[in-house]
Amino acid sequence: MKILVTGGAGYIGSVTVEKLIEAGFEVVVFDNLYQGHRAAVHPKAAFVHGDLSNRKAIDRVIEEHQPVATMHFASHTLVGESVQKPFLYLGENVTNAGNLLASMLEHGVKNFILSSTANLFDDPERIPIAETERIVPGSPYGESKAIIERMLYWLDRYQDFRYVALRYFNAAGATEERGEDHHPECHLIPLVLQVALGQRENIRIFGDHYDTPDGTCVRDYIHIADLAQAHILGLQAILDGGASRKYNLGNGCGYSVKEVIETAREVTGHPIPAIVDAPRAGDPATLIAGSDKIREDLGWNPQFGSLKSIIQSAWNWHVKHPRGYEG
Repeated sequence: MKILVTGGAGYIGSVTVEKLIEAGFEVVVFDNLYQGHRAAVHPKAAFVHGDLSNRKAIDRVIEEHQPVATMHFASHTLVGESVQKPFLYLGENVTNAGNLLASMLEHGVKNFILSSTANLFDDPERIPIAETERIVPGSPYGESKAIIERMLYWLDRYQDFRYVALRYFNAAGATEERGEDHHPECHLIPLVLQVALGQRENIRIFGDHYDTPDGTCVRDYIHIADLAQAHILGLQAILDGGASRKYNLGNGCGYSVKEVIETAREVTGHPIPAIVDAPRAGDPATLIAGSDKIREDLGWNPQFGSLKSIIQSAWNWHVKHPRGYEG
């Protein structure tokens, strides 16, 4: 079976492509390389350079390759940027997803996996966050994913369309061949490892007076391979005739910024100087997503549950690729 993966040259998409191929699927990657890397695409995957703003390009790739399903990762994903440039998110993210879904419907492709976000939940009533939590997006980025989820709801209801929406916070870690390489980098774990590699002088901690055990923000981290496996389990569920569904994904426990830094010091053997800076506006103290439902429904069982194993895998990749996919 052939799967179309939009954004398959990006961090999460490329690892999911790797795991899809290992699971026996054929894969077609559709990516404009805005944030992705051609070198990150698995050599057994077909690659099409294209943009989701171009409906004709989407039609061509679907007509040529006739996938049975689509995994949709292609998106602007930076919460801070979405606040500064809201219509990059409320416009492009939503319009591009609409182009993709419309083309799929026209060509009879009715299975869809959405890389969604736990940024749907800005001020959760309970931690860990369950699927029953009310949706109150925390940014234009979160709002764009909420709109796409509503599109999927209506397609499921009236168009015999099946989907799985996976909501998660922080993908982290690496496989042997694929890791995190963003320009600019804004995620905590790779930033900390850049300090260990001598590429940064220090790591900045944004606030240390939060209502958490050590005063720094607590977040959930999922190993990228475990995240990819969740996408594949969701895909198999709907390909087997299962109903549409939504899952929140997390390890069920959170780690503070200081814990991440200290674990990175242990893994890398480097001191990693840290400085405390002012808190960032809109940063909640604690965000942890629950994953009981997908564990019960699909048997999802993360293999990299500890923070140390996640950081160790990321460190191994960054040591081998100190300049990312450039060398």
